[in-house]
Amino acid sequence: MTLRSQRWFLGDDDVGLEHRAAMRATGVEIHAGDDRPVIGILNSFSELNPCNMPLRGLAASVKQGVWAAGGVAVEVPTMSLGEDLMKPTAMLYRNLMAMEVEETLRSHPLDGIVLLGNCDKTVPAQLMGAASANLPTIVVTGGYRRPGLFRGTQVGAGTDLWKFWDERRAGRLGDDEWRGLEAAMGCTQGACNVMGTAMTMAILVETLGLMLPGSSTLPFDDTRLGAAAADSGRTIVQLVRDDVRPSDILTAAAFGNAMRALAAVGGSTNAIVHLCAIAGRRGIALPLASFDEAAAQVPLLVDVAPVGRQHIAAFDAAGGVPTLLAQLDRVLDHDVITVHGRLVPAETMHPAPDSAIRSFDDPVGPVAGLAVLRGTLAPDGAVLKAAAASPQLLRHTGPAVVFHNYADMLARVDDPDLPVTPDSVLVLRGCGPRGGDGFPEWGMIPIPKKLASAGVTDMVRISDARMSGTSYGTCILHVAPDSAGGGPLGLVADGDLIWLDAATRRLDLVVADDELDRRRAQLAPQPRRHLRGWPALYDRHVLQAPEGADFDFLRPASPDELVFVEPVVGRS
Repeated sequence: MTLRSQRWFLGDDDVGLEHRAAMRATGVEIHAGDDRPVIGILNSFSELNPCNMPLRGLAASVKQGVWAAGGVAVEVPTMSLGEDLMKPTAMLYRNLMAMEVEETLRSHPLDGIVLLGNCDKTVPAQLMGAASANLPTIVVTGGYRRPGLFRGTQVGAGTDLWKFWDERRAGRLGDDEWRGLEAAMGCTQGACNVMGTAMTMAILVETLGLMLPGSSTLPFDDTRLGAAAADSGRTIVQLVRDDVRPSDILTAAAFGNAMRALAAVGGSTNAIVHLCAIAGRRGIALPLASFDEAAAQVPLLVDVAPVGRQHIAAFDAAGGVPTLLAQLDRVLDHDVITVHGRLVPAETMHPAPDSAIRSFDDPVGPVAGLAVLRGTLAPDGAVLKAAAASPQLLRHTGPAVVFHNYADMLARVDDPDLPVTPDSVLVLRGCGPRGGDGFPEWGMIPIPKKLASAGVTDMVRISDARMSGTSYGTCILHVAPDSAGGGPLGLVADGDLIWLDAATRRLDLVVADDELDRRRAQLAPQPRRHLRGWPALYDRHVLQAPEGADFDFLRPASPDELVFVEPVVGRS
């Protein structure tokens, strides 16, 4: 076969010589007749991102596998998107990293790629770019962190932090204990060890078929992870030789399987946005209704926080994704291919009773993991992690308490004079794709302090923002269109009645149409928040949540735009 990289290296002219000399200078010798595939190892390691720090060691294992299989391994650094330290949100830069990945692949002599990612937005960004570039691809993630100990129990994720922060705000957690929690939560590297966005996306990437079986849910320091990285290096060389590309793997059937797995694990609502974005790069539409249809087919089968009791280690011990897929076998579409050829390995184990992975006959709970809502408040849809909500609030009518933006919420939510009761519906707007500096994770609005102190632990909360996959509560998210995009959320006033009925998938603003028309006519035009740089480009081109908050110019408008446009290989 003719390798893509040979366009750079085969020529017996000044251009070919220059390219081979450049590789020689890096320590890799390539000859004019070389038929070894060049594999790019895209490494998002960063010392500002503790989730991705294990990737430094895994890159070496991948290289060993590539060289052993007869390939040429080159490590390429990329952006590293970490939720811990990037502000206002790593989501602001997901599309930038996706563009960086795509253009890195377009402009360099690479035949196949190994994506090294871990934290929430890194893996989706890499996959969006790789889906557009459509070079043979395999994914290696960096594993989850080991939990620390606090008050004799395991902690190590946002789920634990939010609960103890509520205790802190209510005056039940002192300074010494607060410092002890900090030490317990910062004791190891790796991704969050519950079913947050990072682990949800890793599980879904394995389900989609772009990871080796069982490799998505290993701890960061497990020797199996290094072995899987080396095996991934060997596998990508064969994928290049067999010309297996993301377009072969990322099909509508594969995304259908991923949506069913998402429902079964009670995964992060962020995964809906990311799956829509990745599918959109291949010209595949994933309507929000399809997520609801998938959830209706599948009960909650995984007992992992925040919707369950256990950590991700229990999911791995129960057999990980292969065992999960075995339980889902009756609803999966088997007309798919993966990087290892089969959807479910024949040797799949079956879960033991009361393990972290359950069967259809013994689900974790009766409520579907996710629900998609529509109504006068969300004409284009909104998302609820139903399994993490309070059952008594899934049907609720209450008066709105409106926060106009995140700063307004922070300034007033703990005001003792805030006119709020446990029946109120907290509304936060100005935080969606068009208005929130990157679609931040602000949707888990804190319970007002005076209510939290009185023992209130949950309320109906509605926003056009996202929320962390480690969060919980009756939080309705991604209301579309967002308020900055002209959605009805921007018209809600204090005291307006809001009706939620999760069973019928309704979310309605109980206000007369003529009154809403009057309010709409009085809205003042919103000035542009950003005038230059990346945030300005983001504001001008970002799509709404149901389109994955991708950029309008990055989604193919026709089959012709799915074709990867190769660069002219000549003098630079």
